[in-house]
Amino acid sequence: MTIPDFQPNRSSANSTIDNSVENRSQKKIYRHDAPWPIYALDWSNVPTEQEAFRLAMGSFVEDSTNKLQIIGRTDKVTYDYDKFRQDYGEKDFIPLAEADSRYPVTKVLWEPWKDNKGRQSDHIMSSSDNLRLWELTENILYNQNTSSTIGSRRNRPESQMKLERRMTFVNQSEFSAPITSFDWNELDPNIIVTSSIDTTCTVWNVETCQAKTQLIAHDRDVYDVAFMHGSADVFASVGADGSVRLFDMRALNHSTIIYEAPLVPSSPSKNNFVSAISDGSQPLLRIQFNRINSNLLATFHMDSNDVQILDIRYPTVPIAELTRRHKRSVNCFGWAPHDAKHICTGGDDSQVLVWDTRSTIKTPIGENSSMERPIPHIIQDPVLAYTAESAVHSLSWSQSMPAWIAVGFGRTIQALLV
Repeated sequence: MTIPDFQPNRSSANSTIDNSVENRSQKKIYRHDAPWPIYALDWSNVPTEQEAFRLAMGSFVEDSTNKLQIIGRTDKVTYDYDKFRQDYGEKDFIPLAEADSRYPVTKVLWEPWKDNKGRQSDHIMSSSDNLRLWELTENILYNQNTSSTIGSRRNRPESQMKLERRMTFVNQSEFSAPITSFDWNELDPNIIVTSSIDTTCTVWNVETCQAKTQLIAHDRDVYDVAFMHGSADVFASVGADGSVRLFDMRALNHSTIIYEAPLVPSSPSKNNFVSAISDGSQPLLRIQFNRINSNLLATFHMDSNDVQILDIRYPTVPIAELTRRHKRSVNCFGWAPHDAKHICTGGDDSQVLVWDTRSTIKTPIGENSSMERPIPHIIQDPVLAYTAESAVHSLSWSQSMPAWIAVGFGRTIQALLV
């Protein structure tokens, strides 16, 4: 089956993404098929040609056989590509390392990139029942007793690299609730914040593997948490109570509610989650700050095909809504790493859409007037569209290669050139 490339949306033909630094003659789609359903997904942050095309991914299997796996683009990690093709066939990606995870991996992140000349390994953080730190190192046995080519499989381990667990972050309380999500602070990589179904967020010290502080963040389950880009102290969270809450680690005795989802009437045939988990509010599932304009963030409701764009300077009302193009629920999104206006969304309708939000970034403040509440801007037309083979459950926009977006659906990952 031929899979179409990202296609410009004809009604927004004047909106383009500038990726002129990329080699447009290379393949536009790279594919990897895993032996299990894929959920968590993240690109490596290392800005080198060989390492930038690595992906960390986690499985979602409803038993105790889950996996955390690192894959790399075949032509970037093999010593003799032609010989590899003879032994293994045509594959865009190959597994580099793998580790067991008893429970499904809810999120995975590579450590923030620091220009360390003495760097010998990479670190990856994953969440499931607990938060875990992994180290990715070269497998020194891989090239022993072989020539400089791929050589025979009999004299080498299956994996080029090793993925070893270094730390498990565990609360000291008697009951440790599963972790729904987490975020790694890019300004201070020694800080991580996690969210949990027990209504709390916990700030961790990576070096000591100890919790710095734990706070009751919401009235119900907390589903996602994210640091404001460019800040070592400010983070936001969303959850089943339908609110977006902003926290500052320098004053954690209070939070700011910047958005509350509207109430939804309960119905026997629809919105059963209202009475089950949220007491009437629409739960919010994901949150992410804009990487360039730190005042902007995105979120979406459970069982909704719309995405809300918020500005923390104008609380309570979205400044924009991406709406009416996804035909089924949105599952994931990611802001562009290289400009403030583009965001990518994926959903149950198998669509991957790139939107231009530039018309929303305005300042509705007149001279000598107080801050006015903006009127939400409705955006219905994405600038790029792609259709996957099934529902899209994960998405990652590469920081080190801004022309590439990875999407996960079923047991497949595709790297898409935009």
